[in-house]
Amino acid sequence: QVQLVESGGGSVQAGDSLRLSCAASGRAFSTYAMAWFRRAPGKEREFVAGIAWSGSVKYYSDSVKGRYTISRDNAKIMVWLQMNSLKPEDTAVYYCAADKRLYGSGYEGATYGSWGQGTQVTVSS
Repeated sequence: QVQLVESGGGSVQAGDSLRLSCAASGRAFSTYAMAWFRRAPGKEREFVAGIAWSGSVKYYSDSVKGRYTISRDNAKIMVWLQMNSLKPEDTAVYYCAADKRLYGSGYEGATYGSWGQGTQVTVSS
């Protein structure tokens, strides 16, 4: 499996930006679709954004579309989530995840088997 470590979370004001990073280990990283999920206090974990193994296809939840951008660099075995125009409702622990299957597209319904430890994002109004 792929090992994942998130970083870049923090406490910001509404309207600010953050860039989350997910560092991956494993030679097979380039064959896995990747995604970001989040869990807000008192809520279920939800899909935020996903990216295909090749980076050619991206998916976003309606709540973040137009504000967030997911990207990856297979040579650097890194995945990023650029978050702009942050809102208080974006407050959550954000997790990086890798698809169980190879050569996936990164859509919400994929089976994600590897998870990072999470990084806290707090947005104040």
